[in-house]
Amino acid sequence: MTSTILSGRQIQDYQGKGLTISPFSAKQLNPNSYNLRLYPELMIYTDPILDMKKPPKTKRIQIPESGYLLSPNQLYLARTIERTTTTSFVPMLEGRSSVGRLGLSIHVTAGFGDVGFSGFWTLEMFCLKPVRIYGGVDICQIYYHTIDDIADTYINGKYSNNQGIQPSKLYLDFK
Repeated sequence: MTSTILSGRQIQDYQGKGLTISPFSAKQLNPNSYNLRLYPELMIYTDPILDMKKPPKTKRIQIPESGYLLSPNQLYLARTIERTTTTSFVPMLEGRSSVGRLGLSIHVTAGFGDVGFSGFWTLEMFCLKPVRIYGGVDICQIYYHTIDDIADTYINGKYSNNQGIQPSKLYLDFK
């Protein structure tokens, strides 16, 4: 049995039939992925020390039209404008090479999605040098793997059906 990656044409063809990207624009299609855009809001942790067993305290930052300057050694959480849903494919998220070449990591960990995930993608952003970012920019790309067996799906996961940026919910694993 073989897993394959959908082509851009297949991503468009399966729109509404196993996967949904909303809003969808053919301009954001690539040969084997789809570009997702940055929602104009960031989140940072305000706790001086993060504790895995406690919900983190956060602060929201709006990205103005003039852009927002990211500082090195600061983790920023963001989200995509697009909401994605998949019932038949495994979604994977990666940064765009043009963004990475600025020293901006878009998804530090956890780019592997689950069949059944529905929501906005929370991005873990970290930069090596100061970088000015803008809302609406194509910030990352999603691609889809086929899967041979879809017996288990991520319908009731702790991050599914979200409405915005999701800080860590690791503390729920301790309950």
